[in-house]
Parts: sequence; structure tokens; C-alpha cells
Amino acid sequence: MAFSMGNDSRGGRRRSVGTMSEINIVPLVDVVLVLLIIFMLTAQVMEFGLEIDVPKVKQVATSAKELPVLSLSAKGNLYLNEAAININDVKEEVERRFGKDAKDVYVRADRNVTWDVLAQVVSAIKEAQLRAQLVTKAEDIPDRRR
Repeated sequence: MAFSMGNDSRGGRRRSVGTMSEINIVPLVDVVLVLLIIFMLTAQVMEFGLEIDVPKVKQVATSAKELPVLSLSAKGNLYLNEAAININDVKEEVERRFGKDAKDVYVRADRNVTWDVLAQVVSAIKEAQLRAQLVTKAEDIPDRRR
């Protein structure tokens, strides 16, 4: 509550007690800052999807429809469109999810995967009578026309 101590017109002291009509925003700011700090700390920890570091090349083809993509993580785990699968079930899973008319399978492999693991995956795709298409990332090259 707020006080106002002043002199009244009769020369005596006047005392009026009233309620404070202002909002105290200090606790609100404290809570908002704490929430901001918590959000900043947890945003760095959250991961979305698989972390695959594909090699960079000069040209990359793009597509808008959903295609069968086999992702091979650095640890050697195999995923078909973000769902873990066994290397022996590639043909069945591709046919089940994308139909029998699916001919191409796109292989997205981490750059740190050993060649032996990648060769086994490509061999399993060929064995399933599908075509393996390797996915790469566009390399950042400055314009050299000058």
C-alpha cells in the first residue's frame, strides 16, 4: 500500500491510505528471464532427425515426391526414411512402403562411414534388384566468372 503524508489546508497533518494501482513487473521480468535461459539451454540439446554428414559435390538433383531413402549413420545403423531397418529386409520394406514399382533407392551415407559398410548396403540394394543412387550435398563454391 502507498502512503501520502502531507499538510492539509488547516495546517495539520493529513494521512490518507490508498491502494497502489500500479502493476509490479519485477517478478514478471524475473520469470520471463528464467524461462528464456532455460529455453536457450535446452534448444542446444534438442536434436531433430538423424545426423548424417553427407559429402559435398558441385551439382545436386532435387525432388518433391517422397522417395525411398536409406540413411547410413556414422555408427553403421541403417534407416529407411527415418525408421530403423535390417539390411536383409531392404527389398521387403521398400516394396511395402513404396509399392512394387519403386526402382530407385537413394543412399544417404555419413562421410565417416567405412567403405565396407557402404559397399554392403549398395550390394543389398543391387541384390533386391533396385538401383542405388548416392545422395550428396552441394559444395559452397564462390563464383569464378571474374
